[in-house]
Amino acid sequence: MKTITAIIRTKPGTEETMKEGLLDVAVNVEANEPETISFFISQDAADPCVFSTYERFTNQAAMDRHNNSHTVAAFFEIAQPILDGEVVLLTCEEISAKV
Repeated sequence: MKTITAIIRTKPGTEETMKEGLLDVAVNVEANEPETISFFISQDAADPCVFSTYERFTNQAAMDRHNNSHTVAAFFEIAQPILDGEVVLLTCEEISAKV
């Protein structure tokens, strides 16, 4: 199982825009990406400018389809001007999960 963890920091005052953009991606994943096993979005309770995603894919091809989708590209068009620093990405091979 392929996974991506992303840590995203948005500029103060743009939290709702980032949240809405991430939720749009989640809606698309639910409707159109059966090989995306799960897509979690979290917002830091102590610092609402910090978001994280945890994404699980059946294989590399599913991850590539997601990353190259129109929806992800549209998200980054919205997110790019409001990012506060680089997005931290960890692309990993899942070794254990409790489901």
